[in-house]
Amino acid sequence: MSPENDLPPELARYARQVRYTPFGIEGQKRLRRSAALVVGCGALGSVIANTLARAGVGTLRIVDRDFLELNNLQRQVLYDEADVAAGLPKAIAAANRLRTINSQIAIEPVVGDVTYTNIASLAEGAGVIVDGTDNFETRLLVNDYCVKHSLPWVYGGCVGAEGQTMAILPGETACLTCLLPEIPPPGTTPTCDTAGIMGPVVNVIASLQSMEALKILSGNQKDVSRTLTVIDLWQNRLRQIDLANLRDRGDCPTCGRREFPWLTGEKGSQSAILCGRNAVQLRSESSQELDLADLERRLSSVGRVTRNPFLLRLEVAEHVITQFPDGRAIVAGTDDIAKARTIYARYIGS
Repeated sequence: MSPENDLPPELARYARQVRYTPFGIEGQKRLRRSAALVVGCGALGSVIANTLARAGVGTLRIVDRDFLELNNLQRQVLYDEADVAAGLPKAIAAANRLRTINSQIAIEPVVGDVTYTNIASLAEGAGVIVDGTDNFETRLLVNDYCVKHSLPWVYGGCVGAEGQTMAILPGETACLTCLLPEIPPPGTTPTCDTAGIMGPVVNVIASLQSMEALKILSGNQKDVSRTLTVIDLWQNRLRQIDLANLRDRGDCPTCGRREFPWLTGEKGSQSAILCGRNAVQLRSESSQELDLADLERRLSSVGRVTRNPFLLRLEVAEHVITQFPDGRAIVAGTDDIAKARTIYARYIGS
């Protein structure tokens, strides 16, 4: 008898996964009842979301603030040229694709930033948060939230041909602040803009992150790695670093002293330079939704304007301003925050 015949119809598609003994049918049933939050759906996040959807995570919430560009396709596996041509936000394009891959699960796309004001609502019901972002501000915010609320999360990052990942199990392992007490100053660490990025290392790191998430959601937290894994695919090197001594010191501001400045809003900027994009994101404190149709009318005489239900794009001179309804904007054509603010004020207003 085939393994599919041994399973309820709704689980038959996962037969090969269920046959892996440490996971089993109970793990699959737990997975079906679970929810995961994927923060960022670019390189790492698109692989993570794809893997978790195919594995059968019951509810997959995807949050991403960005839109698609042609150079994303080298490593962001959920998307194709049609998605780029449509000018879709990554979260929407990802949800569209994932629904064709697994129609049995709930896909919840959110076009926006993860901030201290909304992380609680975004994480509601999630059994794990998986890091697919490209900036440490968001990661440290996630770390604050997860440590405070004892929610497991999985960190990952890549640049060049090297990547690293670690699972954070509050109360059991070191947290991200143990490893990174302060954000590195600008220009002191390589980025995908300065060092490039190879697709294979993205796939490897995201796969490791996905496996840790599957362990957590299926009730196998005891098997989650307690080390920082660092991989250099160009040099074919793998290191696993035990961070237990960092946690045992007890002097970590986050998991030791229980200080959460990113979660309270004491730390965090309203602007961010986007990795590898020659672009700056600006974020408004206003909670009022923008009327993109009205904005399109106002800007039609300024430059070339295109709009869809999710964003408006203004092309003027050597710059492109992408405006989202939640007040966020991405100014492309500069990586200078002050200049980006000037350009935005000139055409959109403050």
